[in-house]
Amino acid sequence: QDNYRAAYDHFDPEKIVRYDEAKVDALLQDTGIVRNRLKVESIIRNARGYLELQDQGHSFSDFLWSFVGGEPIQNHWQRFADVPVYTPEAEAMSKALKKRGFNFVGPTIVYAFMQATGMVNDHLVQCPQHATCRELADNV
Repeated sequence: QDNYRAAYDHFDPEKIVRYDEAKVDALLQDTGIVRNRLKVESIIRNARGYLELQDQGHSFSDFLWSFVGGEPIQNHWQRFADVPVYTPEAEAMSKALKKRGFNFVGPTIVYAFMQATGMVNDHLVQCPQHATCRELADNV
C-alpha cells in the first residue's frame, strides 16, 4: 500500500490525470507496484472518471453506496461455497462505472471491492467478524 501511495502521488486524482508518457514509463520501472501498462493507464483513466463525476456534482462515495441502498448488505452465508463471486449489485455498479469511462471494474473486481470496503458483509455467520461487521454497520 505504501509503495502505491508513493508511486501514485498519494492517489491525488488531480495529479494522476496529468501523468504523461514519461511518468507512465517511470511507473513501469517501479518494482514496488504492479508494472502492467494497461493497469497503469487504467489508474489514469479512472482518475479522469472520478473527476468527471465530481465536476457533474456527484459524490463518488454516494454514487458507489447507491448500489447497496446506502447501507451495507448483511449476508448470512453458512458455507464458503455459498458466497458468490459477484452479485446483481456488483454487476450494476460495474456497468455504471464502465459507462462513466472507468475500466478494470468488472463485476468480480467490483464485488471484491464491495467486500473489502464493508459495503457487503460476506463473512460466514460462524466467523466472529460477521457479528463485528454487522455491529459496525448498525452504528453507521
